[in-house]
Amino acid sequence: MYISIEYKTATHLCACGCGNKVMTSITPTGWTLSYNGDNVSLNPSIGSWNLPCKSHYWIRSGQVVWAESWTEEQIVAVQKRDAVDRNRHYKNKKSEIESEQQSNTINQSFFSKFFHRFFI
Repeated sequence: MYISIEYKTATHLCACGCGNKVMTSITPTGWTLSYNGDNVSLNPSIGSWNLPCKSHYWIRSGQVVWAESWTEEQIVAVQKRDAVDRNRHYKNKKSEIESEQQSNTINQSFFSKFFHRFFI
């Protein structure tokens, strides 16, 4: 497994042995990576849905733990749910940033008026 903190990704070869690279994004809406000093774990499970093998497994404490195979319907449902979760997360994040920017503008305006009134 190759982990890039800078790019927030973990890349490994598919556990089934097909040789395909699997990239997992370490983000609030993607995977979480934990390191216990010896081994790495990724959560949630890894579903290689875009690969011919459609492997499904966990990486826990550096070991592959196979999960059940999923039907096409299950895969589509989870992909839709993940898209909704991502959209909701980033929409909320955008609102938080805009609110913070507005608050900063208000504070700057207040301090600017205060400074000009008493010091200029």
